[in-house]
Amino acid sequence: MHEQEQFLRVLDRDEAERRFRSVLSLSPRGVEQVPLDAALGRVVAVDVASPVDVPSFDRSNVDGFAVIAADTFGATEELPRKLRLSTEVIHTGVVPSSVIGRGEAVAIATGGMMPRGADAVVMIEHAHVEGQELRVGRALTAGSGVSFAGTDITTGETVLRRGQLLASRDTGVLAAIGVSTVDVWRKPIVAIISTGDEIIAPGEPMQPARVYDSNAQVIADAVRELGCEPRRFGIVRDDIDALRTRLNEALAEADAVLLSGGTSKGAGDVSYRVVAELGDPGIVAHGVALKPGKPICLAATGGRPVVVLPGFPTSAIFTFHEFVAPVLTAMAGRGTQDRSVVQARLSVRVNSEIGRTEYLLVGLVAAAQEQRSDSGSRMTGSAFDSRNRIATVANHAEQVLIAYPMGQGSGSVTTFSRADGFTTIGRHEEIVPAGSVIDVQLLGRELQLADLVVIGSHCIGLDYLLGELEQHGIRSKFLAVGSLAGLEAAKRGECDIAGIHLLDPHTGQYNRPFLTRTLDLMAGYGRMQGIVFRKGDPRFEERSAGDAIGMALRDPACMMVNRNAGSGTRALIDRLLAGARPPGYAVQPRNHNAVAAAVRQGRADWGVTLDTIARSTGLGFIPVQHEEYDFVAPKVRADRPPVRAFRTLLTRPATREALLRLGMKP
Repeated sequence: MHEQEQFLRVLDRDEAERRFRSVLSLSPRGVEQVPLDAALGRVVAVDVASPVDVPSFDRSNVDGFAVIAADTFGATEELPRKLRLSTEVIHTGVVPSSVIGRGEAVAIATGGMMPRGADAVVMIEHAHVEGQELRVGRALTAGSGVSFAGTDITTGETVLRRGQLLASRDTGVLAAIGVSTVDVWRKPIVAIISTGDEIIAPGEPMQPARVYDSNAQVIADAVRELGCEPRRFGIVRDDIDALRTRLNEALAEADAVLLSGGTSKGAGDVSYRVVAELGDPGIVAHGVALKPGKPICLAATGGRPVVVLPGFPTSAIFTFHEFVAPVLTAMAGRGTQDRSVVQARLSVRVNSEIGRTEYLLVGLVAAAQEQRSDSGSRMTGSAFDSRNRIATVANHAEQVLIAYPMGQGSGSVTTFSRADGFTTIGRHEEIVPAGSVIDVQLLGRELQLADLVVIGSHCIGLDYLLGELEQHGIRSKFLAVGSLAGLEAAKRGECDIAGIHLLDPHTGQYNRPFLTRTLDLMAGYGRMQGIVFRKGDPRFEERSAGDAIGMALRDPACMMVNRNAGSGTRALIDRLLAGARPPGYAVQPRNHNAVAAAVRQGRADWGVTLDTIARSTGLGFIPVQHEEYDFVAPKVRADRPPVRAFRTLLTRPATREALLRLGMKP
């Protein structure tokens, strides 16, 4: 009961962070010396001063002749200056024997050591040799064609400072001054423990009621990205004695310990109970007013952080980056690393829960006035021409960005990976209206907008098309919001292409009746929608669509799986049901594959999906509606190279053949 009461004392986010930081030792973990070839990505612990001059001698920058500049004054092509040419040729790596006096010259290679007396090098193109005579056709000033010793780096000069993260250009500098080892901060060791009876390791066969341990992988790689060394201590079942033993093993060798799961107040949640046994000071916060991430447990022992992250993936990742990542960067000697922030306009209204700070993941797209025709890709014939399209925050300073919510659930594995950033909704905000200007913290250091933004209905044919473009360097972002929402996004100029399959009940025609003067239509392909079920189910086997729906509605145990509101498939389902709301109607996945998976796994008995998906999953299928899946594009974006590339790809014979193999009807 004591632990439960502690959990219920939910803290404000900033107060929880203050308490956590106050009991930690945030200084770097000590100095170690590493070979230069292992120094990339490490943090310099001691200022590095050069022991030599760079270059260490006066050297020629060009192939030519070492001369005294004063001997060339007044030289022209018509009236060249004549100098005596030494028989020596100064190659690289050779100490010259010549001493140049007035009226003399010596041949020298690029990188060659300048001879005593010479103070300039005339390029070979500006001189002509006749026997032992050199005719110089251009006047020089002292220092022309020469790098003098120490012009790049002088002896004793500080070339790298403590706290600097070593990139390849930095290791190149170290090599140039002859350094073979570097003093760097030791990487903090971070122990990672996964907990829960339901957790199994990737590679094991999937079992009912089990989930793969994705948290350990993403957290371990996030730890590496922060310059720390992850140590994975495996999966521990919900056994308090076993977990206590594993935690003590982790504390014996780690600078920080992260546990995943078991932080809520249920009877099977044992992680926080074991952490509560730690002293000096133990738990400082258990329960923070966050969404997602409320159950996080923050503790410390001996100045070392011990954190129990929530088990749901999105919650675990968010709380890791909010509370743990800044601590680890400080311990790694990297200081604070602020995220980049951009402003965006929220695409739809968002409802939030009063009393909790909410983190909303969003995908970012550029509004129609953003034109990037000089940095896209184009397709000529059957070949793609790809160019570099990485866009930094600075490049987008004048753009209008649109933020699309990526979902508010804490259990999604993929949402975090597909989002561009997140916005913070204050604990006293209940509604954020559509069109609101919000601050978006980027999940990466740079905002890399996709070359091609596609919003609308999901289709496996579209997956194939975007995959083909990706292979040729055209990065895409797809947001599955349904046909109606995709159409509206296209009207607002918030996407390049929208995939739709909308039937006009008045004309019986697909898609074209919904166009406006601002939109173009790209003819797509046909596909068959129908009822999917497990083979052998007498309620559906060998029945017509009408009979099957009737049987399903008369059986209260018959569970359906729906589709998301606004999708063309949802409109078809609602016509079939004629106002009925059978069990499972509220379950609304966003794509066809999820419908088939629900039926195949027995979570539902029927749904509506594509015939090709039914065949690939071994399910029964009753045809209902042949439909046309087309693409609409805002006219203001029609000439963008990625849009032209998509249009051309769509019309290629090889593409039509590939779509046919997928079950589409080009």
